[in-house]
Amino acid sequence: QVQLVESGGGLVQAGGSLRLSCAASGRTFSTYYMGWFRQAPGKEREFVAAISWSGGTTYYGDSVKGRFAISRDNAKNTVYLQMNSLKPEDTAVYYCAAGWGKVAGTEAYEYDYWGQGTQVTVSS
Repeated sequence: QVQLVESGGGLVQAGGSLRLSCAASGRTFSTYYMGWFRQAPGKEREFVAAISWSGGTTYYGDSVKGRFAISRDNAKNTVYLQMNSLKPEDTAVYYCAAGWGKVAGTEAYEYDYWGQGTQVTVSS
């Protein structure tokens, strides 16, 4: 069982930056791949980024490539999402998720555990 708690969301102006954190419980955090998804009102949940259990492989959604960076610290049971050059269309609730397997997933169904989400609002 893994419990996930996101933090770091908030209100930021377009062009600004935020760093989201996701703290995980459990001693097996380092065996899970981790991902970030987001969901805006009236839209489907969207893949943002994923990272392998070792941190050696990362994946990004097309809309955030070059602006967002995912990282993890297995010693702290934490995964991060650094978001730069934020745009109003990045406004959404951001969810952290954990999945188990050799290859990090990019689809929501590939994840077993989810956090409650943290709101990110980007003003124009």
